[in-house]
Amino acid sequence: MIVDAHVQLWSADNRRLAAAEYAPIRRDHGVGELKAQLNESEVDACVLVEAAGVTSAETTRCLEVAAWTPWVVGVVGWAPLADPDLGEILGKHRAEPGGHRLVALHERVYELPEDFLDRPAVRAGLATVAECGLAIELAVRAEQLPSVARLAQAMPHARIVLQHAGSPWVAGGVEGLTEWQWEIAPVAACDNVRVKLSGLVTLAHWERWSVDDLRPYVEHAVQVFGVRRLMFGSDWPMCRLAATYAEALRAISWPFGGLHPDVFAATAVSTYHLDVGELARPA
Repeated sequence: MIVDAHVQLWSADNRRLAAAEYAPIRRDHGVGELKAQLNESEVDACVLVEAAGVTSAETTRCLEVAAWTPWVVGVVGWAPLADPDLGEILGKHRAEPGGHRLVALHERVYELPEDFLDRPAVRAGLATVAECGLAIELAVRAEQLPSVARLAQAMPHARIVLQHAGSPWVAGGVEGLTEWQWEIAPVAACDNVRVKLSGLVTLAHWERWSVDDLRPYVEHAVQVFGVRRLMFGSDWPMCRLAATYAEALRAISWPFGGLHPDVFAATAVSTYHLDVGELARPA
């Protein structure tokens, strides 16, 4: 079985696509097109990540998709972490159609101040997320990785997922790799952190990247995290800025010599507590 741990759906009016560089993907990307991409690459299931941000309505929409789409086996939603009523908000989401597929809450920390994850109100919200049995998922700039390590150390029982391998400066060549290796080390020392090998193609030079550009990051991630703490994510449709869906999958599978069972399924299933029984292929 293959599980893609990071896909999104969006419409052309998504405010996150306003910048000129996003023009090639500034259109509707719906369930039908996503399914076609998964089928072409023989991917069995996926985890749908909220794409609009700063609105719980998008989380509701993602859950509605999961309610009638059996191959969407998990939803990573968004909710205001510092809201004192966060527990009630999460309870309402779980009562919505598809609410049983809510597996994590994420935050785009890269858009927020450096001390965001250290703020008491945010820490309290993250504790609520963990107490509700959900994973905590974070998208950060590489220089924010120390705050992820502090969070993981302060909440050792929480399941923390780092999107896009912590956003290394792949386009920076050797300098970018060296900086990321230094910054990721304290995060890797925390056993409760899992890493998505997602988004690397768009962190490289969009028009002239190669598998060899990404290989050092994948190999170092294996070295410091181990395969059981890594999971594949295509980052579709964002990956289309630099690669097709199939190319994004091959870019991560190539350094492993194929579809490693932990990276391409087991880690996502265990981290998110996914129910994939009906999708499992016969032995």
